[in-house]
Amino acid sequence: MTDPLDDERFAWTATKDGRVLLSFEGRQVVTLTGKKAERFRARIEGVDPRRAQLLMAKATGNFKRGG
Repeated sequence: MTDPLDDERFAWTATKDGRVLLSFEGRQVVTLTGKKAERFRARIEGVDPRRAQLLMAKATGNFKRGG
């Protein structure tokens, strides 16, 4: 069984005005602004790709719970 977090289906982009745009499979799904955007950027800086996928999945609310 493959782990969906290994597929790198999530991506993020920071805008000049401080927003964070989160996308899933190439489609923008969430925009973070203000403190949420700042916290997200602080958490994701320097993490490994798998951990980054988990952080983005949690930020979008699009992840499996339990297993």
